[in-house]
Amino acid sequence: MRPDAAWLRPDWPEEVDVTAFMTTRGPNYGRKAGDPAEVRAQREALQPLLGARPIFLDQVHGAAVVQLRPEWHDDNAPAADAAVSTDPDLAVAILVADCLPVLFAAPGGVAGAHAGWRGLAAGVLENTVAELCRAAGCAPGEVRAWLGACIGPEAFEVGAEVVRAFGREAVAHDQAGFLYRPNPEPRWRADLPLLARQRLNAAGVTQISGGGWCTLTDDSRFFSFRGEALGRPRGRMAACIALRG
Repeated sequence: MRPDAAWLRPDWPEEVDVTAFMTTRGPNYGRKAGDPAEVRAQREALQPLLGARPIFLDQVHGAAVVQLRPEWHDDNAPAADAAVSTDPDLAVAILVADCLPVLFAAPGGVAGAHAGWRGLAAGVLENTVAELCRAAGCAPGEVRAWLGACIGPEAFEVGAEVVRAFGREAVAHDQAGFLYRPNPEPRWRADLPLLARQRLNAAGVTQISGGGWCTLTDDSRFFSFRGEALGRPRGRMAACIALRG
């Protein structure tokens, strides 16, 4: 059994000894967006594809990072938005709808983060890099980061509170990560991949790729939380990564 050909994969060289992918619209991996028994079966079907048991988190739009433990499963998953694994038997699994998933590979460890605007502003990516480097004994410059699919910069309309959460002034012009679009009141289009790249660069990560897909506008390919209000099917995708044993 192999990953679906339509799934997204990091464009890392072969010597990066991990298995990593992000699923597209089809199987639903979100317990709150479908039948729990069916979701459990879909999650279990990921294990042979990863060569490791995927552990999903109770994602809460925060900045907490955990190191995976073998006793965790769907019914006792920790409340966190990022995880690190140094165990080839345990895969990191991040649920995706419109928030940005980020997968990390380093010598001796992998990680994944769920980075919506709240988590990004709170430092979830910086925390993940720090915990991965601690657990794997590596430096940020050795870490590779791949940005999966999320709501794109032309579709993600936000208000002044989001701009200010990133330490910016809510001014009536474009700035890095925020495009000004009055509608008719002041609004901005937030660029989650660009904001993530800025945060990763500041944390010392320079090997960054991905981030060119929009979950909301590419409705034939992706689930979208915001798309559900437009009548699209409910569901959650999964971004997964595991060390190869």
